[in-house]
Amino acid sequence: MHASTTHRKTVVTALARTVAAALLATFAVTGLGATPALAEGDVAWTVRTASNSYGADRSSFSYAVNPGGQAQDAMVVANRGKAPLDLSVYTADGYTTGTGQLDLLTRDKKSVGIGAWVHADRERVAIQPGETVEIPFTVTVAGNATPGDYAGGIVTSLTQPDAAQGVNVERRLGIRIKLRVSGALKPGLAIEDLHVDYSGSFWNPFTKRDATVTYRIHNTGNAILTARQTVSVSGPFGWLRADAGEVKSPPDLLPGESWTMTVPVHGVATSGRLAATATLTPLLTDASGSTTSLKQVQASAHSWAIPWALLLLILILVAAVAGVYLLMRRNRARRKLREDARVRKAVEQALREKSTQPS
Repeated sequence: MHASTTHRKTVVTALARTVAAALLATFAVTGLGATPALAEGDVAWTVRTASNSYGADRSSFSYAVNPGGQAQDAMVVANRGKAPLDLSVYTADGYTTGTGQLDLLTRDKKSVGIGAWVHADRERVAIQPGETVEIPFTVTVAGNATPGDYAGGIVTSLTQPDAAQGVNVERRLGIRIKLRVSGALKPGLAIEDLHVDYSGSFWNPFTKRDATVTYRIHNTGNAILTARQTVSVSGPFGWLRADAGEVKSPPDLLPGESWTMTVPVHGVATSGRLAATATLTPLLTDASGSTTSLKQVQASAHSWAIPWALLLLILILVAAVAGVYLLMRRNRARRKLREDARVRKAVEQALREKSTQPS
C-alpha cells in the first residue's frame, strides 16, 4: 500500500474518533464539544462560538449577508491538555458525505464559497495549557456571489507523527458556518432515475412479496433542503396499493447535491403491471430555525410483476378446455358421419327391396 493511501486512511480513522467525542451531531468534522476527547488521547482542545451581538452559546455560525457585504465574528479555542498546542486555522467549503454528514474539503482542495469568503485573522495559533484564545474572522461575500445557501466551516488542526503507522496524522476540530447570500431564493428538489424491482414468487402468485423503489433526490435550487417522503407501489388502476410506511428523510442537501434513496415496500401483490410512486415535500429552514413546507414533488415508474405460475395454470386450463372442445367436436362429427352412413344404407336397402317386389 502506498504511503499516501495509508496516510489518508489514518487521517480518516483519527477524524472519526474525534467526531464521536466533540463534534456537532449534524457534521462529521465540524462542531463543538464541551469536553475534549482526553480519554482516547486524540484531542486536547475544544472550540466554541464567541459570545457577542450574534448571541451566546450558539451551536454554529449562521449569517445572512448581501453580495459584497461583510460580517465579523470569532471562534474561541481552549487548551485543556498539559502541553502547549500549535494549531493551524483555516476555512473550507462543506459537502455532504455518503453517510449523510457534512464534511469539509481538505486544505489542498479549492473552495469557492465559505472557504474563499471567510478569513481568520491568523493562520496559526499557539495556546499554552489551560489558556483560552479568541480567533476573530471576517466574512466577505464576493460582489458577484450567486444568491442562496452556502455551508462550510472554520477549522483548527493539529498534525502529529504517528509512530505506529509511520505517518503524520491530522486531527481537526471546527465549527460549521452557514451563509445565506441575499437575493432571490429559488428552492427546488427533483426526483430522478426512479425505478422499482420486484421479488415475486414463481410458484405461489397469491403470496405478497417485497418491492424495492430506488430514486435520486437532486437539489436543483439554491437553498439547503431536506424533505418528508412517501413511497407506494400499486397494481393496475391503483388497485392493491402497498405503502412503504415511514420513510427516513434525506440529509440536508446543499444546492446541486444529490442523494440516492432505496426504499423497501412490503406486501406487494403479484398483480401484473406495477406502478411505484415517490412523493417529496421539500422542507426549507430559515435563519430563525423555522421550517416551511414547499410544494410537493412527485414521480412514478412502472415495472412488471407477472404471476408466471398462475399464467401457466391458466394456459394449461385453456389448453385443456380447447382440447376437450376439439375432442367433443370431433366425436360429434364422427357420430354424424356414422348416422349419415346408416341413413344412406337404410335408404339403399329400402330401394333395393322395392325394386324386387312384383308389379
